[in-house]
Amino acid sequence: MFNNVPSGVGETGKIKLFPSQLDEVLAKGAAWAVNNGYGRKEDLEYMESNGCIKVADPSKVLPSAKKRGAPQLGTLGAGNHFLEIQTVNQIFLPEIAKTFGIEKQNQICIMIHTGSRGLGHQVCSDYIRILEEAFRSELSKLPDRELVYAPSGTQQCTDYFTAMSAAANYAWANRQMITHWVRQSFVKILNMKEEDIGLNLLYDVAHNIAKVEEHDINGRMTKLFVHRKGATRAFPPGHPELPQAHKQTGQCVIIPGSMGTASYVLAGKETGKETFFSTAHGAGRVSSRSQMLRGLRGEEVAKTLLEKGIISKAASWKCMAEEAPQAYKEIDEVVRVTEKAGISDRVVRLTPIAVMKG
Repeated sequence: MFNNVPSGVGETGKIKLFPSQLDEVLAKGAAWAVNNGYGRKEDLEYMESNGCIKVADPSKVLPSAKKRGAPQLGTLGAGNHFLEIQTVNQIFLPEIAKTFGIEKQNQICIMIHTGSRGLGHQVCSDYIRILEEAFRSELSKLPDRELVYAPSGTQQCTDYFTAMSAAANYAWANRQMITHWVRQSFVKILNMKEEDIGLNLLYDVAHNIAKVEEHDINGRMTKLFVHRKGATRAFPPGHPELPQAHKQTGQCVIIPGSMGTASYVLAGKETGKETFFSTAHGAGRVSSRSQMLRGLRGEEVAKTLLEKGIISKAASWKCMAEEAPQAYKEIDEVVRVTEKAGISDRVVRLTPIAVMKG
């Protein structure tokens, strides 16, 4: 997998896109990847928005972002992005787990965490500058300049939202390509046919994204921009945007821990409406990257993981030190609180056996 999936800071991918092809990715999302031979058509059913926000407008993504994104499609990136081989450690709700495709203890699962790479970051940076110029009067009222926003109904709001949607489509295509190469890796190593290895998609859900959704506000269904920063979606049973298979269970929710600790699959529930059906997208850091670099060496982290039975491979030792398990909150406690708060229910606990970092 490490050889098949390019990873690391500024890493470029295995394919080169013409400008017109990049615009197709930005407009069509994961469907572009599937149509070009990366993955299975049925994967699209198990993605938030079926892997494409249709209002995306590639023309609103500025050349600076396209320049960064064109060579990076199909790459994992660095930082907290990861690719893990995990094993099912505990099943809390067997019937729901089975619906999601998890049927037994020690079943092998793969978790992929990456997004829109440099393209998405640049879209944000470009539009922050545009909004700072357009809404100077708002800046003085904000605690941080980077919280500048485009008021709903303005042209800047429409431009930014459609550009961000294009970046989300790029992210879905990116994860779909990585999913395809992971499957190819298993096919090659196990010397099996792809249809015999399983590795069906549980769910692909976005985080750090804004969506237009309808929510109950004082008894009236109202269209809202819902901005999930450091958060991800957790829709309840019966929600119209869910795959048919999840209508009875609620949305498949994914909360990763850190390399060396558990991750969880949960199910969305109706009481999650208090948070606009949003939950944490991970354990969250307790120590900064610079703090970790002052106190740890990447080689030490890899050795400790190996002593736990976890194989690790990273593009740099620096990344291993920055992303050490002790940099993150205790995932079991984070998920316990999530469940007690009525946001989503624990379905499966997963533990890593191999970790790949950018």
